[in-house]
Amino acid sequence: MKKYVLSKTLLLLIVTSVWSQDPNFHIYLCFGQSNMEGHGRFEAIDTIGIDPRFKVMAAVDCPNLGRTMGNWYTAVPPLTRCNTGLTPADYFGRTMVANMPENIRVGVINVSVGGASIDLFDRDNYAAYVATAPDWMRNIIDQYGGNPYGRLVELARIAQRYGVIKGILLHQGETDNGDHSWPLKVKQVYNNLLSDLGLAPNSIPLLVGELLGYDQNGLCAGMNEIIATLPQVIPNAHVISSKGCEGDRDRLHFTPEGYRCLGRRYAVRMLEILGYPVNIIK
Repeated sequence: MKKYVLSKTLLLLIVTSVWSQDPNFHIYLCFGQSNMEGHGRFEAIDTIGIDPRFKVMAAVDCPNLGRTMGNWYTAVPPLTRCNTGLTPADYFGRTMVANMPENIRVGVINVSVGGASIDLFDRDNYAAYVATAPDWMRNIIDQYGGNPYGRLVELARIAQRYGVIKGILLHQGETDNGDHSWPLKVKQVYNNLLSDLGLAPNSIPLLVGELLGYDQNGLCAGMNEIIATLPQVIPNAHVISSKGCEGDRDRLHFTPEGYRCLGRRYAVRMLEILGYPVNIIK
């Protein structure tokens, strides 16, 4: 009997050690369309000097990168899928760890689909959107098991075994350009995420980046006026300016330098929320 109790106690200690939640491991959920997915081709400078405290959880299996879905890796791009490019999440994480104590780690999970409406992340009605999506988009959606929102929640629950969700990063809106119901749709996605992850309402900051602005001749610059209203419907929403972040010639996406600029701005705002001074821009 004593041997059985001892074995059971040892098993409990092992399980607790493996799944213990580290309050110093800060998790950030990222989602959206192509600008969050990583439209820009990353450059050599983006693959070096990455602090191993900055982690990415693989959102899909990537044999070419030696990554398995649901596992953590040092956040060398690509961070979204096997062949995507640079995303704001890259320089968000790099800037975060550069400005936080050495015992803090930062992990990102990025589930994004180029060209997708916010309707794709509607927990209850996404299937109707998928049914009418073009084949190229459905091929991307299929990599997330046919349900990107469901994949984000699945991975976030795994992440909660290791760390604490501190924020949500969104960059989306080009496909929904001019839709004045967009803020309410985002609110529903945000509320569903918090509910499905057992988090208190309005407890997690939602950082939302502006689209390519008028200063860069952005085709969807007018959507920024709608994005600006988001804090009126989500008290913990924070809009991240894109002004001055370099745009691509297609007038929809950012250049690699533009993604670095925007990612740093996401980080500066999050550091302000957490109460950390910003001394290093990396």
